Amino acid sequence: MKRREFLKSMTALTAASAFSAPAVWSPAKAQTHAETLLIVSESGPNNLDIHGVGTNVPGYEVSWNCYDRLIGHEMKTLPNGTPYYDKTKFKPELAEDMDVGDMAATFKLRRDATFQDGTPVTAKDVKWSFDRAVTVGGFPTFQMSAGSLTKPEQFVAVDEHTFRVDFLKKDRLTVPDLAVIVPCVLNSELVKSKATAQDPWGLEYTKLNTVGSGAYKVTNWTAGSQVVLERNENWKGGPLPKIKRIVWRMVPDAGNRRALLERGDADVSYDLPNKDFAELKTDGKLTIVSTPYSNGIQYIGMNVQNPPFNDLKVRQAVAYAIPYQKIMDAVLYGLAKPMFGAPADAPTDVAWPQPHKFNTDLDKAKKLLAESGAGDINVPISFDLGFAGVNEPICVLVQESLAQVGIKTTINKVPGANWRTELTKKTMPLFTNVFSGWLDYPEYFFYWCYHSGKSIFNTMDYQSPAIDSFIDGARAAAASGDKDGYDKDVKGFVDLAFADMPRIPLYQPYVNVAMQKNITGYEYWFHRRLDYRAFVKG
Repeated sequence: MKRREFLKSMTALTAASAFSAPAVWSPAKAQTHAETLLIVSESGPNNLDIHGVGTNVPGYEVSWNCYDRLIGHEMKTLPNGTPYYDKTKFKPELAEDMDVGDMAATFKLRRDATFQDGTPVTAKDVKWSFDRAVTVGGFPTFQMSAGSLTKPEQFVAVDEHTFRVDFLKKDRLTVPDLAVIVPCVLNSELVKSKATAQDPWGLEYTKLNTVGSGAYKVTNWTAGSQVVLERNENWKGGPLPKIKRIVWRMVPDAGNRRALLERGDADVSYDLPNKDFAELKTDGKLTIVSTPYSNGIQYIGMNVQNPPFNDLKVRQAVAYAIPYQKIMDAVLYGLAKPMFGAPADAPTDVAWPQPHKFNTDLDKAKKLLAESGAGDINVPISFDLGFAGVNEPICVLVQESLAQVGIKTTINKVPGANWRTELTKKTMPLFTNVFSGWLDYPEYFFYWCYHSGKSIFNTMDYQSPAIDSFIDGARAAAASGDKDGYDKDVKGFVDLAFADMPRIPLYQPYVNVAMQKNITGYEYWFHRRLDYRAFVKG
């Protein structure tokens, strides 16, 4: 199967299963400057390995750019001109050919692909990497299970350049799940040489070192300060990137990040406060791109297993007490889509995200609290300090509003390097977080966030056999092509989530990126992080 046939087959497959230390920077080094992209952000990675324990969101960016997957996505163009990944179309990375059958997919690997130390990439590396992903536990293992990839026995190295995935069942998420960050391919022999009896998968080594075949490799990392990546000159997974060197500097102060951009010292930043983005858009000296998160919301979560939020009336009271419009105006400056205040008679859509019907109503909140008999409530409200620019003002506004109905809160600032670990303990009583599903399907989001199984992102510890049944039913209906059954189940789990309200959607965020005018090639990806491979510096 040639590349054109590969792409055609993948498009048909998806369509059939879906419903219709600071960097040294010298202006004198003109050539180096032209070949280097300087990125500034609020926080950076705590781990270079997507399979690592508690790897944070910035860590995804490293993995995406330093490791190959078997397949990736083609791009399409949004009406505003932004390149955007096409969830229905795939392209080869390590695989130059793929044959998808009813119960298996077979991949022919590129024969010229090598790891960054020159070692050839083989099917045994792919199998070892997939075995690792489904075995290490936590986020990577659950991500693989989202596509019904759960057992090492499913992964077969047929020969040196042929790899097969056997399906446990028909699941329309299986092939798309092969294009996300987790099923990346590592240099198995190198990692095994660094493994120990206590660390059989070599996680301590890969936490600090990249061992992939991807377009870039990390050459220097000072945690909390900067990451330096160099182009892999022998990358075979696509066209060689135009940018040779990435310097990614952590600058916690938003004012300093903005000043670096406005002086022209930095090339790209993507987590300035929304006020800054709004002002920079008006100013017009930089290129500002704003794109809604695919399948994502910012929310207020409550632990529903423990008082006071095990009481539905208390959760509903909080939903009425949230100062939604103040958050939109004072924190987001309009750079988000509201997920609240739907008309009372609005029908439920077969879609996600969609707005719930709560609005700010302090009288209703007080009445519900009185009916609950909860008494005095005093709890911490927690947020990820790595994204304080948005999270902290949200928590301050929520704290002020809850106080007006008699709920006292203290603000708990969790360091970004620890946030994922604390979140997945499912012990924080009240918190704000953002979640965006990598596969843009409603049942995928709800599988991650509401299913009673072992999902680490059911951060509310919500247990509902009824919602589990709707989610499982939607997945089965999608696989079989039962549109009526699918629509019924999606509406069922959305309605139940809004009735029980274990988490309160606030808004669908935008990814905002500020770039110098001579920077082009920004692409929006489902993981919301930067893809260095497409950037060009004029």
